[in-house]
Amino acid sequence: MSDPSSERKVGIVACSGEQLPEGTVARLAALRVLGELRPGATVTICLPLFLAGGAEDRAFALVHPTITVDGCGLRCAAQGTEKYSSKPVASLVVSELLTERGLSKPEGCRRLDAAGQQAVAVTARRLAELVDQARGHEGPAADEAPGTEAAPGQRSTEATCSCGSGIPVRRVVIGGQTVEFVALEPIFQKFRGAGRGPDEATLNEVFEMVKIYNDVPMEAEASYREAIGREFAAACQDAKSR
Repeated sequence: MSDPSSERKVGIVACSGEQLPEGTVARLAALRVLGELRPGATVTICLPLFLAGGAEDRAFALVHPTITVDGCGLRCAAQGTEKYSSKPVASLVVSELLTERGLSKPEGCRRLDAAGQQAVAVTARRLAELVDQARGHEGPAADEAPGTEAAPGQRSTEATCSCGSGIPVRRVVIGGQTVEFVALEPIFQKFRGAGRGPDEATLNEVFEMVKIYNDVPMEAEASYREAIGREFAAACQDAKSR
């Protein structure tokens, strides 16, 4: 039987800054890991699309382990990932790594100098090490994975996202129509893990996060919110009864 950790995909969110050579180093290092050092074990997540509202990228980062690699101390990739999904399992900052290793500051943005090429190699190797560590984390068993719990009546969560990423999909009946939502269970777990229950303030926050990952028609927001509220309340009750 294969080791489940060997099949785990890790998302890499790379800095998109073009003003600093370190931003170029971050992107090139991520590409080297994706294409050469850890192909098949990693997927890329587009930071601009992620921040602009790319639901599939955000949902992947919510469910799967992610590693961010930033060029500088602003940590745009790390902060964006944590704000819109979950805290990365690891964050790498090129400028800090180069200082730690006593390496020269790279020069050039579109065309890196020799120091920049060395920085890419060092950053890629460190990023590959972090990928290995992330894949070594024990994940939930197949029958305990987020979104697989049995549910009465109107919900069903055996489906996964059609992109093949393994993102759980829950089907909810709203106004007599079946609507599919991605990543509901991880979102619910995020709030339950913080000790939040189905009060009005929490339900507002839950629904706002659901809208980040799912298309909610403006004219149907009220009925969608009511349905999500029922689902969250039921999930909280299920967790208490276990």
